[in-house]
Amino acid sequence: MTYTLLVNIYSQAGKEAEVKAILAQAAAIYVKDKGTLAWFVMQDTKDPTSFAIVERYEQESDVETHHANPHYSEVPKLLGPVVDPARPPKISYYNEFEPSSGA
Repeated sequence: MTYTLLVNIYSQAGKEAEVKAILAQAAAIYVKDKGTLAWFVMQDTKDPTSFAIVERYEQESDVETHHANPHYSEVPKLLGPVVDPARPPKISYYNEFEPSSGA
């Protein structure tokens, strides 16, 4: 069963391009981790300070591989000065399911 994380983070006003660059670099690195099916970033069309990260893994235990990536501890340090401290990140955890065939 595919295990998915949805992470919402918010930049400070005027720091959107910096957050976007940091997250784009992270996505290029993390998508190569063993067990990672996808790791992509989206920016809200109405609130440019709002970003969503979708992390898809083959199984829940593959998140540990992600956490073991040396870049994992660097991203929060890079984001720290440019994220909005009044809007803390939110992480949601999901088990994906296959759509019903209707039978």
